Amino acid sequence: MAATKIHSTSMVSPKAEIGDEVVIGPYCVIHDGVKLGKGCYLHSHVVIAGPTKIGEENEFYSFCSIGGRTQDLKYQEEPTYLEIGDQNCFREFVTINRGTAPGSRTVVGSFNNLLAYAHVAHDCVVGNYCIFSNNGTLAGHVIMEDYAIVGGLSAVHQFCRLGKLSIVGGCAKIVQDVPPFMIADGNPAAIRSINTVGLQRQGVEESVQQDLKQAFKWLYGGSYNTTQALDKIEDEIQASQEIKHLLHFIRHSQRGIIR
Repeated sequence: MAATKIHSTSMVSPKAEIGDEVVIGPYCVIHDGVKLGKGCYLHSHVVIAGPTKIGEENEFYSFCSIGGRTQDLKYQEEPTYLEIGDQNCFREFVTINRGTAPGSRTVVGSFNNLLAYAHVAHDCVVGNYCIFSNNGTLAGHVIMEDYAIVGGLSAVHQFCRLGKLSIVGGCAKIVQDVPPFMIADGNPAAIRSINTVGLQRQGVEESVQQDLKQAFKWLYGGSYNTTQALDKIEDEIQASQEIKHLLHFIRHSQRGIIR
């Protein structure tokens, strides 16, 4: 079993739990209540506050600030949490905040790639295999489903949702939900098309891709309102898992979907 390596210039709280094979580079600070899983790598100048639980083989580049208190002004020092899964990459200056209400959590899944200056605010839930380009920003309470992508310099309003395999283009302003499998771009953002490349990369059958293209035409072609389009999709398109997910996502939208 490889030993954990902690650089002599770093400060690690005795109340932190550091797993096996962890490397903590120069000038890092690990606070009370941090649990750092096996094989994590902190390059230098990384700050991790708690309570924060981090899984295995996560990589943190210089000047990340992880698990800091929420920026929500309602916060009154109640115990809140951050949970991070396995094998994520956090590039330079990434910031992730804990929840706001007592006992609340910010959650980041596994296999995500957050590029420089990306921000995940309080109470967000980020799934697996997501990508944040540089300066991609989530406000509080955002839900980002698996395989979603946020383009560079884009901002997502609080309480919005980004559906599975959706893409937010660079410099976009997101103020409503982005449906699964769709591409949103612009300021204000509009839905441009389905994410054909993403669907192909995930091995979605060609017939299902064609069904999603037809669903997009009914939702965004101008002939139907959202309710009419959803009813038409349900009545006339085979109920694959992708179509079921699209229907469920839109029907349970609280802020409405981008039109």
